[in-house]
Formats: sequence, C-alpha cells, structure tokens
Amino acid sequence: MGIIASTHYTSWEPLITDILSCTKCRLHLSRRKAVPGSGRRDTEILFIGEAPGATEDEMGLPFVGAAGKLLDSVLEEIGIRRNEIYITNVVKCRPPNNRQPERDEIEACSIYLESQILLIRPKIIVTLGAIAGEWVCRRMEIRWLGVTKMRGHIYRGKLLGLEVTFIPTYHPAAILRNRGNLEDLKRDLRTAIDELSRIKNVEKEKVTRPLSSKTLLDYINTTQSRKAETHST
Repeated sequence: MGIIASTHYTSWEPLITDILSCTKCRLHLSRRKAVPGSGRRDTEILFIGEAPGATEDEMGLPFVGAAGKLLDSVLEEIGIRRNEIYITNVVKCRPPNNRQPERDEIEACSIYLESQILLIRPKIIVTLGAIAGEWVCRRMEIRWLGVTKMRGHIYRGKLLGLEVTFIPTYHPAAILRNRGNLEDLKRDLRTAIDELSRIKNVEKEKVTRPLSSKTLLDYINTTQSRKAETHST
C-alpha cells in the first residue's frame, strides 16, 4: 500500500500506482483508465480541473479532448508551454456521461490531489471551473461564491500549510459553450504569469538584499565604548 489512513503520499511512484488501480469510489466501475495528471512535477504553476472526459478516459491523460485543445491554444497564445506546467483534476476517473463528480467521490479522491500539491509545492494554483475552485476554497478557508464572481481576482493564503496564490477561472469546456468568456480566461491566465513574476521578484530581492556589515566583534566594541563613555561622565 502506498498510503495508510489519511497520511499523504511522500513520493510519486506509489501515488501514481494507487491512482491507476484505485477502487475507493464507484467511479472505478465505469472507467477505462484513471487519469493521474501530467506535466512537470517541479512546476511553479499547477492547473486543476474537474474530472476526465471521454477522450481523457480513453487515453489516460488530462485535457486531451476538445476542451484540452482550447486550453493548449490559449496557453500557447500567452506564452506558456504545456510541458512547463502540471495539470490534473479533482477526481481522477471519468464520471458516467460526464456528469459532475459527487461529494463522496470528491472526498474519496482528495488524498491524491492533496498529495500532488504537497509534492509539487506550486507557487500558483489555477483552478478551471467550479468543482476545482470550490475544492481549493474549502482548504484555504475562503468562501466560494462561484466562478463568475471570483474570477478576475487573486487570492493569497495557505493551502495544506503551503503559501500559495489561488487564481480561479472558467473551465475550457464552459468556453466551448460560451465563447464570450474566452477573453476572461486569457486575462486570468495572464494574471497567473504576472503573479508568478511578482513572486519571483520578491524572492530575488530577499536573496540579494545586503545584510548588515557589522560583525559580532563590532557589536562588542560598540558596547564596550558605550560603557566607557558612561563611566567617564
């Protein structure tokens, strides 16, 4: 077993193995292939969707259907390569007829996503759609108000003990149904890039900020000088 009780996975191999053979909820009964996720495991930007669709279920890879192709085109347009990020879903098996995953299915699968987050340690988490957005909000103790109200904003806080920036946006499948939201999706993903640049600049400033040139000896000498001045008055 790669996991005991609620303990998170500490390495990728048992995590992926257990996802591929998982029988924790009813979704395994109708799946073809479980879909753990794909991409860079040391990425700084993690994308989280809802659940695999028909093409994903067939291929065992996330976002490879029509919605995935749309996402790829948007990523390419704003300068992000698919192989530079990691992308996964809240649940790793396709719900029948592409229905939304139910609460108990989400909870049964959450140990996998939580473990992925802890292993990747991303600086930015972009959620695609309501299921993923609500999942992150619950763990960051943020009130979920829906994608339409929450997208366009940046949320900073702790998730599973990690400092992260959370950026919710539309699921690409929703864009396929309503192209009017395409520019919003692009803006949100550009926001993620800008936020990552800001974080890196802050980290760089911390590293390059000059430390005090005073040494312990300087401190001792200063203290002794002050004492001497006190005794002489």
